[in-house]
Amino acid sequence: MDHDDIQDLFRSVGPVTIKRMFGGKGIYVDGRIIAVELRGGLMLKGDVEAGPLYEEAGGRHWRYTHNKSGKEVAMPYWTIPEGAFDDPDEAEKWARIAVEASIRAAK
Repeated sequence: MDHDDIQDLFRSVGPVTIKRMFGGKGIYVDGRIIAVELRGGLMLKGDVEAGPLYEEAGGRHWRYTHNKSGKEVAMPYWTIPEGAFDDPDEAEKWARIAVEASIRAAK
């Protein structure tokens, strides 16, 4: 996604700042990370409250296998539900859930 697409998708939660990170992009609102764009995929910030909502809507939890230990590592991000890309109301719903998860994580 380019910067304009990201800005459009998250417009409902306010202006976003986009920073390069992990070979992708970190997406921030009010200085808090709410999403990452990595390898062409967009993942929303989640936690124990938001994760089940994302999964119920078809989102997948970001997990990877650590190179040295071989252990699976779960990151606090879930893929954005597909409907959010085509429906501004859906995009707003998921963006707000990501913002709320980010606020909780900061506490």
